[in-house]
Amino acid sequence: MSDKRSGMAKHDFSGRVALVTGAAGGIGRATAIELARAGAKVAVADIDLEPAKRTVELIEDAGGTALAIHVDVANSASVAAMVAKTVDTWGRLDFAHNNAGVMGGARPVVEMPDEVWLRGIAVMLTGVFYCMKHEIPVMIRGGGGAIVNTSSGAGLIGVPNQADYVAAKHGVIGLTKSAALENITKNVRINSICPGTARSRMVDGWLQGSQEAEQQVANLHPIGRIAEPEEIARAVCWLLSDDASFVVGATIAADGGYTVP
Repeated sequence: MSDKRSGMAKHDFSGRVALVTGAAGGIGRATAIELARAGAKVAVADIDLEPAKRTVELIEDAGGTALAIHVDVANSASVAAMVAKTVDTWGRLDFAHNNAGVMGGARPVVEMPDEVWLRGIAVMLTGVFYCMKHEIPVMIRGGGGAIVNTSSGAGLIGVPNQADYVAAKHGVIGLTKSAALENITKNVRINSICPGTARSRMVDGWLQGSQEAEQQVANLHPIGRIAEPEEIARAVCWLLSDDASFVVGATIAADGGYTVP
């Protein structure tokens, strides 16, 4: 992992190939950059291709190797094509950060439109299922790998007016645990990470530039601030690395104390 100030990488991922979904910005972009800085070749996947290409530019400008791929994680065929493109380009897949997400419906259960509920579950839960379904066989054929699925602090607690988001993120944790137990004997380690609020395009759109709103959100975290995406990316890279070789099916909260009882 890198020191944000020095740009030096802690891990050596040379010769490894990584895939990051939701990599057009925020945590996904930060993770893709961190992986590339450590020497990995990185498939930068997102439904928004142009900002994904910008992530690739940032990686290439720093001397790394990356490829932008359009993907709709709610579509199994699209996910299969994403994984196939990665393997066709670089011959293998060692790491995956399944991170794509959408904003919650921001309504009570009884007022939430069916399509909002279904879209949230499709992207944030079924999307993780599709990703692992297509990533794991490739990793097994290559001798093993590591996966980190993005849950959320909201995957550990209840949040009013966010039932679709909370349900999906709780589901990611259970899905991760089952997949981890199924695949650890095949040398594929799978864990989940639960970020608190981190700066991203999605969060910026939610806060709408309001300093008051940002302070209110920051105050929910005992650390007293919103996370920088690089802070979450460093935790993801640790989970992917051999430093976490005995970590299997874990749920790691990187939330500034948000879910501490």
